[in-house]
Amino acid sequence: MNEPTTQPTPAAPTAPGTDRAGLREEAEGVLRALVGRDDVALREDQWRAIEALVADARRALVVQRTGWGKSAVYFVATALLRARGAGPTVLVSPLLALMRDQVGAARRAGIRAVTINSSNVTEWDEIHAAIAAGEVDVLLCSPERLNNPGFRDGVLPRLAADAGLVVVDEAHCVSDWGHDFRPDYRRIRTLLADLPAGIPVLATTATANARVVADVAEQLGVRADGTVPGPGADVLVLRGALDRESLHLAVVDLPDPSTRLAWLAEVLQDAPGSGIVYCLTVSQAEQVASQLRATGLAVAAYTGQTDPAEREALEADLKENRVTALVATSALGMGFDKPDLAFVIHLGAPSSPIAYYQQVGRAGRGVERAVVVLLPGTEDQRIWEYFDSLGFPPEPKVRVVLDTLASAPEGGPMSVAQLETHVDLKRSRLEQMLKVLDVDGAVRRVQGGWVAAGRPWEYDADRYARVAETRADEQRAMVDYERTTGCRMAFLRAVLDDPELQPGWRCGRCDRCGGVELPGAPDPDAVAEARHDLDRPGVEIVARRQWPSGMDALGLDLRGRIDPDERAETGRAVARLDGLGWSGPLRDLFTPTTSDGETPVPLRTAAVRVLDDWLVPDGAGTVDCVVGIRSATRPQLVAHLAGGLARYLGVPVAGSVGPVVGREEPGSHDVNSAARLAGVVRRLGPDEGLDVTGKRVLLVDDRTDSGWTLTVVARALRRAGATAVLPFVLAVG
Repeated sequence: MNEPTTQPTPAAPTAPGTDRAGLREEAEGVLRALVGRDDVALREDQWRAIEALVADARRALVVQRTGWGKSAVYFVATALLRARGAGPTVLVSPLLALMRDQVGAARRAGIRAVTINSSNVTEWDEIHAAIAAGEVDVLLCSPERLNNPGFRDGVLPRLAADAGLVVVDEAHCVSDWGHDFRPDYRRIRTLLADLPAGIPVLATTATANARVVADVAEQLGVRADGTVPGPGADVLVLRGALDRESLHLAVVDLPDPSTRLAWLAEVLQDAPGSGIVYCLTVSQAEQVASQLRATGLAVAAYTGQTDPAEREALEADLKENRVTALVATSALGMGFDKPDLAFVIHLGAPSSPIAYYQQVGRAGRGVERAVVVLLPGTEDQRIWEYFDSLGFPPEPKVRVVLDTLASAPEGGPMSVAQLETHVDLKRSRLEQMLKVLDVDGAVRRVQGGWVAAGRPWEYDADRYARVAETRADEQRAMVDYERTTGCRMAFLRAVLDDPELQPGWRCGRCDRCGGVELPGAPDPDAVAEARHDLDRPGVEIVARRQWPSGMDALGLDLRGRIDPDERAETGRAVARLDGLGWSGPLRDLFTPTTSDGETPVPLRTAAVRVLDDWLVPDGAGTVDCVVGIRSATRPQLVAHLAGGLARYLGVPVAGSVGPVVGREEPGSHDVNSAARLAGVVRRLGPDEGLDVTGKRVLLVDDRTDSGWTLTVVARALRRAGATAVLPFVLAVG
């Protein structure tokens, strides 16, 4: 196996009749059209990559900092190859924001680019026809599209056979070691292995250490049968310095969420331009955006749950400086292009300095100075641990899925909903597992679901363990970044194995080098106001309205919509576990090391405040009694909470619902919706003599996540004669 080639690289065989000087002049003409300026020229490594692709049909990996001009390489190469009669470029790109920016850039250079993604389903047939007619120069598609059965089997083979160039953007995702690993990216190796000889391939990324570079280069250069393709068989690897001279890095260590929010609001009031505020969870992003808007700031939340059309509008608002900031999760990440982005602030640290470098790279691409600030929180580690818990499932659960598919009637496909009734995994983890198994050749996605591929499969425990250990190392490195007394940019360059980092180098721009000044602790009154806002407990719990499909396979006659006369009302919780404010005390309460006991006094006060805001005295929100849900893990907590709320409201505790005799063991929370519902139905039963006829019931539990416990108990109470059931819990999540 050839080792990836690093600079300097011996010249590949020259295509007969290639005029290198003329080719470079032509390339720079395309570049000027692309950027709309006549005073630009190709960087030396941009030219080396273009030359390798166009003149030598080689495979190349370009690892360069954000803003260096990686997209210029593949658009210029596309224009040159198309002018020489080559087929269209197939560009695998991970995010819609990235695709939109790239399509716009291509059109400026006269390159006809189209995209196939989840937001333009109605245009797919038209796009496929345009590709077949030769009217498309660049097709951008998400990695997930590579395993859509119709696209994979009908469109992709023709594209692969006729492509003039294949581009893999954000190529660190190809590697299991990459900080943003996506199983669908591993499918790219199969795509590349099936390419005819002589089709050039380009992979690009801004974030890859030496190990990831070697892994990606290996996957680029080797066919599935172990052979190396085409002319210029070795992979050209071009790595550059990762320093960003416009970035001024800093870490501000503040004691609590209220102080961090007050500091952020103060900084944003005087911000010189617009930027991004990153949060670790959807709940945090929405809560922070709401708090900042209350101070008069023009901000909006941008998360994976934001509607695609709304995302596009928010991106436009940020680009046109109509908002001071988008408060975002990592959904606004790779490839978002706003050259004058003035700042990036993180409320909470990402779990990897590599991911951090990727996100801060959005700032300062076209301005001389951009401020990058990290505000770490004590809750960061717990959030990292939660995401770590969603790793590849243990072997027994994988084997259940494989055996279930292998025994399907007539080998027919099974939907994810059907598979859910056989394995106790949440849908997101089940879908992720199926993607990995598909890449490994054990299953295959077809119209109608998934089928067994009939190939033997081995559980690669060593690989999963290595990935888990690598992530743990990255988390430790992120903490080290927060605490370092040395240059922050030097730290990031070292973590990323920057080949041009010299011993003792310092950026001269970060807070450790004395190159950035930021406000200190915020005004106490502002902190008090932020704390008051965060101290406002109460989030809605929306009742379930639909039973999961496939429940008959679990022996339960539950299907379709839940009868409105058997549903719970919209309920309330004190807070979500993944937010700010009251989320902190709730995380402490529900940590496994906290023993069962009475409701902590501060949470009693918060619960009463929620009731005061929610249940209007003598109005439609009144209740006649309280029913508790007996907890297998915190019986004292729930009994104390239910009794205390009943006394506060001046109504009796009518009884409780809980595990029946012999089924006291708590059900697993890490299961899919169907399995969770089945477990709840089989475990729970009401007290004997529980009478709720004609009564409005406040249903009390400690926490909810799937919502099925509240749904099942509410249905039972409504069937027993309750006129309404209003759920109340301490925590959601």
